[in-house]
Amino acid sequence: MNALDHNATATSDIAVELVDVYKTFRQKQRSERLLDTLSSMLRPKVREVRALRGVNLQIRRGEVVAYAGPNGAGKSTTVKLLSGLLSPDSGSVRSLGMDPVRERARYVSRIGVVFGQRTELWIDHPVAASFEWKRVVWDIPRQRYEHMKGLMQEVLGLGDFFNSLTRELSLGQKMRAELGLALLHEPEILFLDEPTLGLDVLAKRMILDFIKHLNQTQQVTIMVTSHDMAELEQLAGRIVMIDQGAIAFDGSFVRLRQDVTDQRQLVLETAETVPPVLHGATLVKSEIGRHEYVFDAAQTRIATLLEQAASQTQILDVETHRAPIDEVIADIYRAWRKP
Repeated sequence: MNALDHNATATSDIAVELVDVYKTFRQKQRSERLLDTLSSMLRPKVREVRALRGVNLQIRRGEVVAYAGPNGAGKSTTVKLLSGLLSPDSGSVRSLGMDPVRERARYVSRIGVVFGQRTELWIDHPVAASFEWKRVVWDIPRQRYEHMKGLMQEVLGLGDFFNSLTRELSLGQKMRAELGLALLHEPEILFLDEPTLGLDVLAKRMILDFIKHLNQTQQVTIMVTSHDMAELEQLAGRIVMIDQGAIAFDGSFVRLRQDVTDQRQLVLETAETVPPVLHGATLVKSEIGRHEYVFDAAQTRIATLLEQAASQTQILDVETHRAPIDEVIADIYRAWRKP
């Protein structure tokens, strides 16, 4: 889905809206010297961390939005504000037309939240006990509960370990159970903070496929953070990037690549082991007649590079690829960190 057109979006179509949001944390600092311990306790130094600085963001109903940024950029703080776990220092946070903190009791029954590094599951009890606990506490009607429990067991493969103790599950099984628990009450919005952290390839694939299926079939609005950019690109058409507490980019992955650079990889297999010299491309690797280059497609045409190569050697095979999105993002982060 393309970037949200703020001017064309009706208010009723907006699921999430942050307006000029600021959030600052205060951290007590203590000296590493033992002699300073007493003075630090009596008159502690306080360091201010500006987590969010004037954030403005809208997410449309039914949209999937990737929310990315370096460590400490403000991603988790934003998710906690939208989950009702934190209040902003100033500015407005609205989700589903409600204030997540002031209307928390009514609000949380309409959202689902999954933190990759935290758990809602009861560690020393079966997964089934956590599901039953949520049914009772959230007062989910029995018929609705049985339907959703059966659906989660089927699509997330929970049936094989539904009656197993949570502490005996693999990380992938725990995350699938966490996701199933978050969806048990059929939320309208799903906030996912690093939902595939530490998972193997198969577990990631199952969760990503399910998230996409959920959005396509149920039109659930999804906001997901992750350090895996390839994973985010699979899920969302729109990416919002935050750096040092401020929105630095909001648009499609396609535009992100174009705005930074249309970096491509060119791999040539040649009859000779010596790599051709290509003006407009940089050689990054060469092994036994296989040569890998990188170039900016916005500045240099592939045909031009191939003409240069063909004038120097016999070309046996050609491959060209877009640069992995992780490399594109890494270049962005490096640029942001330059003094």
